[in-house]
Amino acid sequence: MLEKQQLQEILDVCVSTGGDFAEIFEEKKTTHSYGLLNGQVEQANSGIVYGIGMRIYHGTESVYAYSNDTSMDNLRKMAKDLSASYDEEKKVSCKELIEVVYENQHPILMDPTNVSSEEKIKVAKLATQGASEYDPVIQKVMVRYLDEKQEVAISNTEGKYVQDTRIRTRLAIQVIAIDGDKMETGFYGPGASKGFEFYSEMNPYEAGKEAARIAKTLVYADECPSGNMPVIIDNGFGGVIFHEACGHSLEASSVAKNQSVFSGKLGEKIASSKVSAVDDGTITNAWGSSNVDDEGNFTKRNLLIENGILKGYMIDTLNGRRMGMPSTSNSRRQSYKYETTSRMTNTFILNGEDTLEEMIADTPYGLYCKSMSGGSVDPSTGDFNFAVQEGYLIQDGKITKPVKGASLIGNGAETLLKIDKVGNNLKRAQGMCGSSSGSIPTDVGQPAIRVSQMIVGGRE
Repeated sequence: MLEKQQLQEILDVCVSTGGDFAEIFEEKKTTHSYGLLNGQVEQANSGIVYGIGMRIYHGTESVYAYSNDTSMDNLRKMAKDLSASYDEEKKVSCKELIEVVYENQHPILMDPTNVSSEEKIKVAKLATQGASEYDPVIQKVMVRYLDEKQEVAISNTEGKYVQDTRIRTRLAIQVIAIDGDKMETGFYGPGASKGFEFYSEMNPYEAGKEAARIAKTLVYADECPSGNMPVIIDNGFGGVIFHEACGHSLEASSVAKNQSVFSGKLGEKIASSKVSAVDDGTITNAWGSSNVDDEGNFTKRNLLIENGILKGYMIDTLNGRRMGMPSTSNSRRQSYKYETTSRMTNTFILNGEDTLEEMIADTPYGLYCKSMSGGSVDPSTGDFNFAVQEGYLIQDGKITKPVKGASLIGNGAETLLKIDKVGNNLKRAQGMCGSSSGSIPTDVGQPAIRVSQMIVGGRE
């Protein structure tokens, strides 16, 4: 990593022609991944990525450049070229860089870079075994083991210099069940901001069984009926609904440009009074957590919605300038190749007072979504479309049979107001979120919720 005096020199060049702020993001990332098909290793990859991104602010404008050539000659030239975007008298100079010292909130017991490939493959084989032994209907098991160690140093012209090390690991288990001409897929993907100790705390064999259980359930499921009906969405990855249908619309990257359905609505009622939600990047060892965001600000627990009232947005520094509001420490990026912007960390609906059993018993007819797949949303309108991974029909207040092929179609703002029950079984799950600053790890989550009416798309 570069020395502070080198960083200070580059930053001073960045603001030599009228920029009022400059920042350097330096990154070294080490990754390991192994892909297994039915227990046989088909892919084994490892790599080291190292590079630097730098940007300059001029009021509410910014320019960005990056390079993996970190020689001082190249970095001076890059800073000079970037500063040429402006042609004014120098406004600021780089203050002396002073390192921010803090206590690591996400302790690691076993650095995965010190663990052998054999041990990592053994974990993936345990997951394979759990899935393949579940039932003869399971025909194909694909397991991917992943770990990464990202070391970052962030410095800026205001004198900030902060370093962080983020270590994450995850299993992605995809299982195919086949019976005659019927074929269905089940997926389960646990992960955490932990080291290799994660695999002694969770059970890879049981994780494989869970993916297999989903696949087997679906292969014998009936086609889902379509229509407008009450929908109960369970906890964990069910929270992808809130993440997509509401979370993206609360990011300043949309709000600051007036491209969100929630722009200018602070203090207004946007959801059912049963709904409160947060974005919390401080949760110890959670998948989407870190000590600092990618602008070097300490992560926070930010209240987004309280009893249905919009209380806050997720804001990075640049969009905060545009909005006249401070950063909420939500600036994130995939790597140095991306300019950072406002993104979610661990975003979830808080516990309510209802129970899942009460919701089901109180629903004469509807759909119970035990787990969700991916989805998409237009933040400017809030319109969304999500696939249900594992669903069940509710009839006369009871779960009657599994159904497949279901999708949920609606509008985020309207759906938030239609949530009439919120459970007490909060759980989070892990996913990857793609947006303008790349693909980043995020936790989604919620307790079980009931939406009084939703459009369900089905094949029946």
